[in-house]
Amino acid sequence: MNAERQLFWDGCFNTRDLGGLRTEDGRNTKWGAVVRSDDPAGLTGDGWASLLRHGVRTIVDLTGGESSTARRPAGLTGVAVQLDDHADSEFWTRWDNALSCTPLYYRAFLDRFPRKVAEVLTAIAEAGPGGVLVHCSSGRDRTGLISLVLLAAVGVGAADIAADYALTHVRRAELCAAAGLPDDTPRVHSSIAEHGTSEPEVIADVVGSRDMAAYLRSAGVTEEHLAALRDRMLT
Repeated sequence: MNAERQLFWDGCFNTRDLGGLRTEDGRNTKWGAVVRSDDPAGLTGDGWASLLRHGVRTIVDLTGGESSTARRPAGLTGVAVQLDDHADSEFWTRWDNALSCTPLYYRAFLDRFPRKVAEVLTAIAEAGPGGVLVHCSSGRDRTGLISLVLLAAVGVGAADIAADYALTHVRRAELCAAAGLPDDTPRVHSSIAEHGTSEPEVIADVVGSRDMAAYLRSAGVTEEHLAALRDRMLT
């Protein structure tokens, strides 16, 4: 099922549907509701056509609109949210570049920036009919964090969330090669191992650190928006 969720859109390298996951109360996440991806600015005409055929009608850009959308077809709504606040130098000095490319920083980020996380989840909840694409640059770190929060909030378990996160590594080498860079997955795993843990354990710790729906409520996500997220995501 994990392999089935991977989407091959010409010009994107790390794209997958968040459907087909089982929740802890026995429901399933819907196919076509939310897609996670690297930056779609590189999509070719055929790639954009694939995105539209998949039903995506809203794009949530976690880079704050840094990516180019000049080639984006008509009929798509864009929402830009600057998820990372690099003005907070104290936080980013602690979570240096090596660690911020791993899920090790996720728990601290959720503690520090609840309003930013709530802004993104509210944007997904308020999206119009059709699927929602959520992306950052590579589709791993910021997109991985938001995917974790979304899936946990609707009841997907930590093991399935960790398995979803790990799928990024399947496509990471291809993405890096296209950018002329070495695959940094080994460095990510090495950084996590240096902290005496593993990627699934880190993600399980983040998911288990809080009731994600309650966390979102405390950050300003309304009950109506939480209900809209469940309606969007669950069969």
